[in-house]
Amino acid sequence: MAERSFKKEVEHLKLGEGQTFTGEGILAITKALLESGVGYVGGYQGAPISHLMDVLADAEELLTELGVRYEANASEAAAAAMLAASVHYPIRGAVTFKGPVGVNVASDALANLASSGVNGGALVIVGEDYGEGSSIMQERSHAFAMKSQFWLLDPRPNLPSIVASVKKGFELSEASNTPVMLMVRIRACHVTGTFETSDNVRPALTTHDALSSPRKDFNRVVLPPMSFMHEHDKINNRWPAAEKFIREHKLNETFGPENHPIGIVVQGGMYNSVIRSLQRLGLADLYGNSQVPLYVMNVAYPVIPSEVLEFSEGKDSLLIIEEGQPEFIEQAIGAVLYKNDRKTRLSGKDVFPMAGEYTGQVMLDGLTAFLKKTMPEILPGAVRAPNQEAPQIPDISETVPIRPPGFCTGCPERPIFAAIKIVQEELGEHQISGDIGCHLFASLPPFEIGGATMGYGLGPASNAAFDGGGDKRAISILGDGGFWHNGLSSSIGNMVFNRSDSVAVIVDNFYSAATGGQDVLSSRADNPTKATNNPISDAVRGVGVKWVRQIDRTYDVPKMAAIVREALTTDYDGPKVIVASSECMLNRQRREKPQRNLAIKEGRRVEAPRFGVDEDICTGDHACIRLSGCPSLSLKHLDDPLRDDPVASIDQTCVGCGNCGEVADAAVLCPSFYRADVIHNPTSWESMIGKWRSMMITWLQNRRSRKQVTFGAAS
Repeated sequence: MAERSFKKEVEHLKLGEGQTFTGEGILAITKALLESGVGYVGGYQGAPISHLMDVLADAEELLTELGVRYEANASEAAAAAMLAASVHYPIRGAVTFKGPVGVNVASDALANLASSGVNGGALVIVGEDYGEGSSIMQERSHAFAMKSQFWLLDPRPNLPSIVASVKKGFELSEASNTPVMLMVRIRACHVTGTFETSDNVRPALTTHDALSSPRKDFNRVVLPPMSFMHEHDKINNRWPAAEKFIREHKLNETFGPENHPIGIVVQGGMYNSVIRSLQRLGLADLYGNSQVPLYVMNVAYPVIPSEVLEFSEGKDSLLIIEEGQPEFIEQAIGAVLYKNDRKTRLSGKDVFPMAGEYTGQVMLDGLTAFLKKTMPEILPGAVRAPNQEAPQIPDISETVPIRPPGFCTGCPERPIFAAIKIVQEELGEHQISGDIGCHLFASLPPFEIGGATMGYGLGPASNAAFDGGGDKRAISILGDGGFWHNGLSSSIGNMVFNRSDSVAVIVDNFYSAATGGQDVLSSRADNPTKATNNPISDAVRGVGVKWVRQIDRTYDVPKMAAIVREALTTDYDGPKVIVASSECMLNRQRREKPQRNLAIKEGRRVEAPRFGVDEDICTGDHACIRLSGCPSLSLKHLDDPLRDDPVASIDQTCVGCGNCGEVADAAVLCPSFYRADVIHNPTSWESMIGKWRSMMITWLQNRRSRKQVTFGAAS
């Protein structure tokens, strides 16, 4: 069950010649693929292109009608390998995944693809998520494009430019026999706009048709001496062909006056931010007409020397705007200018930060610093005044707490780590490694479990060095998404082969929850186009694990703790795997809440569990919060003057999972938690019982009030 359904929006993909498409960037990319005659598409979900995979899945019926093969690949490596179809056959193929981690995972297949070259157009749509909000390490896909010679497109973030880049990307790939990367940042994925559509094109040769007429060419195989020839072909043929195509089709753009002493070179994806900052400085209008010349690199790699030299002609200074480090574009342009004896001065990372996202304020500050240094007279007077002090931005770090990521309300992974924490209280601290996924949040308070992650599905593998027969067994955490992505072979298989005596906890929440709730092999849902309901426990036994424990309700904290304790203390010498299964609460609520609301609206009887805290019993110890961390658990101050400490309280966001009560019971804490079932549309008998109870409670409260001793003021 994906995070979002695009069933309605998919209808827009059927628009034909001359019609107007309105929607998000990810939908525009899909429409552009169909208009380009793509023969097959695939990929692996991950922000910011998770929704692109969801769009493709929801559009599978339309894709099939057009003869397009769609596959939700098991990993980015599998997706990249799928592009092998374009090596021998004139079939256009596209895959998508999160960059740069997706590029890292797929690097072996991508490197081979780039070496052998392609006959059909091959497009890799990379979702770039650079900035402090990113869930991955701060790297750029640009480096891989340079290493393996992928042409890297970075279009201006508007729908016409994105659509044009998809279409021209295929053409560039075919013209130069080279795979192409199309980089779309998170804002480009979700930008909305319009463009004029064309008819969808059925591929001239479908993958189905190709099966009846197989092709092979030994010259494409990456083996010596062919691999040596591939490298020469890249330099002598493919690169010049790419430069020729980029120049002739004007993939890069220039804006602003032709003659000017300064100029700005900018990645296409940063264009909107640059124009907005120039507007704020009074140097551009709402329509993007700039008073400063702009060279927009919709092709971030390769740099086209002739275009750089033409743009720099007559200019004293150039500002290079590229996000992230190292400054690849700045170095390349500097080399071009130096080799051609140009005296144009370059600015870039001297006025912009080397690392970090170029937000609106960062962009404005960098542009202002460059213009003050090179041409201050074109700035507004207030900006160029040398003695003007910048407005003081208040430091809110002391008053506003940091907000790290955390588990959702009712998350079934929370009790797993509560159980581990309880067991560690008895047996002592253990070496614990984490993995990519929601469960990595356990490394933060209140659990503070696990302190390292080396890659998707590599949790147990990253603990391999600690399987050396110490006093305590190492514990590693692995999610179901990571398990099927890479973990079965690289982690569990590795444990079996090396006779590991450590413990692996596989968190099975029925979905690839961290990437948006897509189905995986072990999902319990029935998927009409995918094979689900393949138990993880069967898979680990299949590769040789003998000690396997399955728990199908992680909220049972005492049972969960007992299994963890058994794994850490058993005499069995070998890999120990615990499969802890409960459905992702976020996905469960997405499914059940609309059904529940509809039932209530139709007048049907519905019970909804809610939990609460008895204020008279709660001691204010707050151990329940320290062992749960649920967002619905908070503190509440009482009006009782004899009780200074706040008590625990459960707010209206509670989803009734019962974890707080289970944790309290497992840790032998206070019995202040209670469950109340809220009944919507009760029966007549239940309504009558409710009225009687209310009358009785009111009568008892009034009687108690009459018996209380009161003291009046002396007359």
